[in-house]
Amino acid sequence: MMSLATFVKERRKSVGLTQSEFAERAGVALTVVRKIEQGKTNLNMEKVNLVLKMFGHELVPVPSMSLQKTTINEKS
Repeated sequence: MMSLATFVKERRKSVGLTQSEFAERAGVALTVVRKIEQGKTNLNMEKVNLVLKMFGHELVPVPSMSLQKTTINEKS
């Protein structure tokens, strides 16, 4: 699975935008794009989704498999 940092950086470069140009078009600060592309983990989800929206994507919570197994086992 591709990391968020790799996804955003590769997509941004594929459309020929600098980080600054991309940030402006996405409506976020340049530091947001830099943090995402550097793989920082302390990110504002709203800002991440503004960036991902540029590519027709969004970040949503998905239950992990281990939690699903626990829930299923508890119901049995």
